[in-house]
This record gives sequence, C-alpha cells and structure tokens, in this order.
Amino acid sequence: MKNFYRTAFSLVLGLFAASAFAQDFDAIVEDCNGCHGDDGVSQWTDMPTIAGMPEFVHADALFIYLDEARPCEKSEYRQGDTSRPAKTMCEVVAELDEGTLEDLAAYYFELPFVPAKQDFDPALAEAGKAVHDNLCEKCHSDAGTNPDDEAGILGGQWMGYMERTMAEYLAGEREQPKQMEEKMNELSDDDVKALLHFYAAQQ
Repeated sequence: MKNFYRTAFSLVLGLFAASAFAQDFDAIVEDCNGCHGDDGVSQWTDMPTIAGMPEFVHADALFIYLDEARPCEKSEYRQGDTSRPAKTMCEVVAELDEGTLEDLAAYYFELPFVPAKQDFDPALAEAGKAVHDNLCEKCHSDAGTNPDDEAGILGGQWMGYMERTMAEYLAGEREQPKQMEEKMNELSDDDVKALLHFYAAQQ
C-alpha cells in the first residue's frame, strides 16, 4: 500500500511539473511573439519571421547570441504588453537554459513560414535572380525558400531585416561559414541591393 501511495504521489508531482513547464514554455513563446509576431510571423520590416526557420539554423543562432558573438541591439516589444522595457536577443537567451533554447527552435520549426507581403522592384529582382543563381543557389535552393537546406530562409523574409544582416555580414560583425564569407566578398553594393529585391519578390 505504501508503494501504491508513493507511486501515485510521484505521478501527481510529475504531472504538476509537466503542467508548470508547459505554462512556463507558453509564457516564453508569448514573450518571443511580442517581438516576432503571432506564431513567429513578423509584421514589421526590421524584425525577422522565425516561424518555419530550420531547427538547426535557429538553435545555432540562439547559441551564437548566448555567446554574444552577434550584434545585440535593443528592440521594443511590438505587441502584447508594449510597456515592457526594450531587450536585446543576448539578454533574452541569457535568461533561458540551453534545453529551452533547443525546444524553442524545434517549436518554431513546426510552424508555417509566411512570406512577407512587401514592395519590391521587378527589374532589381530579376537582376538579383542572376546573382542568386550564380552565388547563393547552391546553399539557399529554391530561391532561398527551402527549409531542408538548413541554411536559413531568405526568400520571403523582410527586406529591412535582410538589409541590416547583410550589412553586418559584410562588415564582419556576424559569424558566418567560410564558404559564405567568400561568396559575400564577391558581392558589389548593386548585387546586394538586387538580391534584397529578389528575396522580397518570393511572396
């Protein structure tokens, strides 16, 4: 009988812990959505959509922020309780354990990526296609929309965010694979502008 009560008590504690974890994780997701939009789909040109982001790429990015090896600018909350103080991604990930960071990457990967509806220049987009096909398609296939590449979704991402990150890569402020760095160094300013419009055209 003692073993029965001990087992029942352990089960109750386990269910309580699982429920508490679910509530905590929901709160963390809600905090993420406060900047990145409902279900990780951004409505703001300077903020990336994280829904559908390849799990490995997302987790890697979070750990890079944890190491403070990527620019960490403060961002205001865009929805929900917008009175909360602005935070950097480095501050956000520092509050979470590594397991939770991996769980977040897995969670958002299961959500559908929604391409941003944004203006673009068709002529520049056509020029950008040639640049993409020559330098980027090998790693970012299907016009940068294939999540199976595990190289980040570029097609349909917000142009404002892409413009900032491209500038950071070119300035050596963002960690990047050697192969990508070599390709980035081949780009002219006109190439970068054309690429931005090409990726914005993937709607």
